[in-house]
Amino acid sequence: MKSFAKVILGKDSNIRDVLEIIDSGDMRIALIVEANNKLIGTVSDGDIRRAFLKGATLDDPIEGIIFKDFTYAKAGDSKDKLIKLAKYNQIYIIPIIDENFILLGIEEVNDLIDTKEYANKVVLMVGGLGTRLRPLTDDMPKPLLKVGNKPILETIIDNFSKYGFKDFILSVNYKSEMIKKHFGNGSRFGVNIEYVQEDKRMGTAGALSLMREKLKDDFFVMNGDLLTNVNYEHLLNYHLNDNAVATMCVKEYDFQIPYGVVNIEHNHITSISEKPIHKFFVNAGIYMLSPSTLEFIPNNEFFDMPTLFDNLIQHKQKSISFPIREYWLDIGEIEEYKKANIEYLDIFEGKDE
Repeated sequence: MKSFAKVILGKDSNIRDVLEIIDSGDMRIALIVEANNKLIGTVSDGDIRRAFLKGATLDDPIEGIIFKDFTYAKAGDSKDKLIKLAKYNQIYIIPIIDENFILLGIEEVNDLIDTKEYANKVVLMVGGLGTRLRPLTDDMPKPLLKVGNKPILETIIDNFSKYGFKDFILSVNYKSEMIKKHFGNGSRFGVNIEYVQEDKRMGTAGALSLMREKLKDDFFVMNGDLLTNVNYEHLLNYHLNDNAVATMCVKEYDFQIPYGVVNIEHNHITSISEKPIHKFFVNAGIYMLSPSTLEFIPNNEFFDMPTLFDNLIQHKQKSISFPIREYWLDIGEIEEYKKANIEYLDIFEGKDE
């Protein structure tokens, strides 16, 4: 996402102010905000021209011409979704907002079409036994199980590649020779792939101790059994813009208690909540880490990612969350695997995106 500092105005501005913004660059639009950069509308060159036809002058306030039914996207929306949104609405700029309409950045359509390439490495943890998916994993590692028309791991690699992340390290163990045979050095998929062999269970973070010398820039870590259309470019920018050493993707999870909950103080009933829904954020198994986090990981020992985050928090290292609002599925059991195959075409072939 690009900075929006040069294209924002308060709602008390006049038409002259908007024209100065539009004429000073190629954005073709001004974003109108209230306090704390809450986005309330846009003003384009076309809006101004229509105002002039109705007799407006340069010194007139913009309040009457603010377009409030504007197009926007949420942080994390996939690149395909942003491009389709831009084409459908015939716009060049898409504001990116959070759930409170606070402006986070802007996306230019040309940048979305012309994919950049990034040096940040992607570490994929694909060494698990896949015990809960037996018998499917008796003769094949879980990352090679097909969902849709390709292995789970291939979809993960394709999605990262689409955003310009081409350098992968696969941490392998169970039936690693099958994974290496399928993916090779990655050239068949337009990417570069290296392998790190785990000789024992190392945990999501522990395996990183085997590749310290390979991780010089901020890097992704992701479990190899996830299907998601997260915008990885947004995740990287979110992590860097917040100056975080560690970012964990989180997914909202709802749990409904199937009974009426009785709230009691001493022995007095204060209220009854009928089948309340509790909301939690759960670890989504996708991370962005600074190389400095490697100092908190012991050598060649089992060490999981929650423990790493606990250590970072205790040492006051900035650790933040990145809420996932788009599609995400952890393929841990047979039911999830069946669900993934049912949903794959709609989600990843763009039918309903």
